[in-house]
Amino acid sequence: MITTATPLNEIRKIGLEVLMEKLGPVGMVRFLQQFETGHGNYTSERETWLSETDLDTLVAQIQQKRQPTGTDDE
Repeated sequence: MITTATPLNEIRKIGLEVLMEKLGPVGMVRFLQQFETGHGNYTSERETWLSETDLDTLVAQIQQKRQPTGTDDE
């Protein structure tokens, strides 16, 4: 049996067509987003975020947000 390799751009085109047909445009995008690698370095960025505020400050901020505002909007 002799087979020819399908070019990658053709495989991608067919794949996107099938995804669109089976999932619709929103489903296709959601599926493709699963494979998004993103950017940046989460570990170092997380360390920066966590070092900016200590636990006592966070607790105080939470308690302040829980305080009633004095308005009767509820």
